[in-house]
Amino acid sequence: MLFHLIFTYYKPSSLHRHLLSASVPISFPKTLTLVSPMAVNPSDQASTGMFFPTQTPGTVLCCTCGVVMAPNPANMCVKCLRSRVDITEGLPRQAVVNFCPDCSSYLQPPNKWLRFNLDSQELLHFLVKRLHTRFSRLVTLTHAEFMFTEPHSKRIKIRLRVRREVMNGAILEQPHIVEFVVHDKLCLSCSRLQANPDQWVAAVQLRQHVAHRRTFLFLEQLILRHGAATRAVRIADAPHGLDFFFASRSHAIRFVDFVNSVAPVQYRTDKQLVSHDPKSNVYNYKHTFSVEISPICREDLICLPPKVAHSLGNLGPLVICTKVSNSIVLMDPFTLRVAYLNASQYWSDPFRPLLSSRQLVEYSILDIEPESDIVTVAGSRYQLAYVQVARMSDFSNVFTVKTHLGHLLNVGDNALGYDLFGANPNDMEMDKYKGLVLPDCVLMKKSYEEVRARRSGKQRNFKLKRLDIEVEPTGGRKGEEDKRNDEYQKFIEDLEENPELRFNISLYKNDNYEPSEMGSSMADAEEIPSVPVEELLADLEGLDIGDGQDEE
Repeated sequence: MLFHLIFTYYKPSSLHRHLLSASVPISFPKTLTLVSPMAVNPSDQASTGMFFPTQTPGTVLCCTCGVVMAPNPANMCVKCLRSRVDITEGLPRQAVVNFCPDCSSYLQPPNKWLRFNLDSQELLHFLVKRLHTRFSRLVTLTHAEFMFTEPHSKRIKIRLRVRREVMNGAILEQPHIVEFVVHDKLCLSCSRLQANPDQWVAAVQLRQHVAHRRTFLFLEQLILRHGAATRAVRIADAPHGLDFFFASRSHAIRFVDFVNSVAPVQYRTDKQLVSHDPKSNVYNYKHTFSVEISPICREDLICLPPKVAHSLGNLGPLVICTKVSNSIVLMDPFTLRVAYLNASQYWSDPFRPLLSSRQLVEYSILDIEPESDIVTVAGSRYQLAYVQVARMSDFSNVFTVKTHLGHLLNVGDNALGYDLFGANPNDMEMDKYKGLVLPDCVLMKKSYEEVRARRSGKQRNFKLKRLDIEVEPTGGRKGEEDKRNDEYQKFIEDLEENPELRFNISLYKNDNYEPSEMGSSMADAEEIPSVPVEELLADLEGLDIGDGQDEE
């Protein structure tokens, strides 16, 4: 390292010469300073007036092979240092991990099973943690990543980069590869299931006593989105609902809590003694959870009981259900008043709908006259209007009714509604209201049946995932399968029409979808509702995930 001697030269002025002649002692400042050229910013050379020559980094020769290198505490090049010292000595190069092929979980000794996806960060952290105890005493781990292996090879390779202090304080870093051999071993719950497929500890019987399965189709998508039934041993179809079987009571309780958070339900529990060991005082039970979902569904027409209507601020009594979650949203279609009914309030005084969605009738809009401006009620837009309608099956009767769909309907459109003029509702709650005058019809939503009929047979740009449900054979009932397919198509159409309904549902891109260039007119394309591409998710099943390895 070169240093400069910097001197400060003072030229005595006339005053200084006078002071010197007077023999006055003067103390000069210390002008000798050692300055390293590397410590001075080169950009300050012009301001300071000092000149610093360009410095080149110092080099030395390796004490073993004589190669020019940068100096280090060992005075040896990296190649010679690695040939003399192996910092990976004593580190394991192979390990064993137990894997359950049925539930895709890994064993964390002694008896805990954890579920990870292949090539995930969680799995990498789990494998490195298995080696951390032996590594921490010898080296320092700085980096870890997966290496590519064939999926059927039962091998998982990870590349580690380790660091260790060697001769005379020099720090050496080098890669180290560890290969994990995957051994298949069934966990306790899966081994019990393999021994007896019908063995279960807890069952959740989910029921809704209505004439359709729209609620279960929507609930199925919520379960898939949140992974609520991943611990289910088996899912079976049942009349008016589904049966979920679990290998643990805690898993069943967690599933019941999830259903309670997304739907207004009431449930009760029961248990049956299977076996008892008097010596160890161990009891084995089978637990059953009977969960009943409220029969009130979206788009139902309801006549509120007087007690419930009074508790809701004299709402209705004729109301419609606009949304069902853990609470029921009721709206008066003639005044746009809204009330919320939670599960405890409903089950304290339950009631059934007057008419359901399977009884909707198609009407034609002959004339419309808005009554008020568009308003936002409970997160949705509505507008009161008077419309003249006639049934598509019978134009002999023309009705003038009040509706909340003034912002959607135009002259010439079709709408679905409940025909109260020709219906004969048998509801005990209506008899409690004296002098109640029912409208001729109640419109529920705009109809796109004609446009869909012209575009029948064409694929949609999205698809849905389904649960693996065991369905019993129809046993000669030909219309049962057609009924299920029709309800599923109606559910798909509801998702296209209602953005609020698909808010909590995962829609995936359909790779087989091919948009037609001239297959449909522009008027139909603008009129029929569809799901925007921005709301669709990519289906990750079957895609290759990068292993993140880098060449050295």
